Amino acid sequence: MPEYNLLAVIVAGIASFILGGLWYSPMLFGKAWQREAGLSDEQLARGNMAMIFGTSFVLCVLAAWVFALFLGPRPPVAFGLGAGFAAGAFWVASSFGVNYLFERKSLKLFAINGGYHTLQFTLIGLILALWP
Repeated sequence: MPEYNLLAVIVAGIASFILGGLWYSPMLFGKAWQREAGLSDEQLARGNMAMIFGTSFVLCVLAAWVFALFLGPRPPVAFGLGAGFAAGAFWVASSFGVNYLFERKSLKLFAINGGYHTLQFTLIGLILALWP
C-alpha cells in the first residue's frame, strides 16, 4: 500500500466538508444552487439530514484519501495545488459536465457545483502538501 499521512487525510476531508457547508450556505451559493437544482424548501426539509451529512463527510474523507494516494508522500506545494486544481476542474467537473449537457442542466448550476469541486480538490492538495 502506498504511503500516506492519515491525519492529513482526515484534516483534508474535514476541511473539504466545511468548505462544502460554506459554499452551499445562503451566505454564498446556497439559494442559487437550490433554485438551479429545482429544489423547494419542502423537498430539502424532507431529506434524512443525518444520513446526507454523515455520508457526505465520509465521501469527503474518501476523496482526500484517494487523492493522497495519487499525490504520494510529501508532495511539493505547487504539485499539490496544481494537481488539486486539475483534478477538481478536469476530472470531477468535466466528468459531470458531460452529464449536465445531456440532462440540460444550467451553466449556472455547473459553475456552482464545478466551482466547489475545483476548490475542494485544490484545498485537499494544499493541505496534503503542507502537512509535515
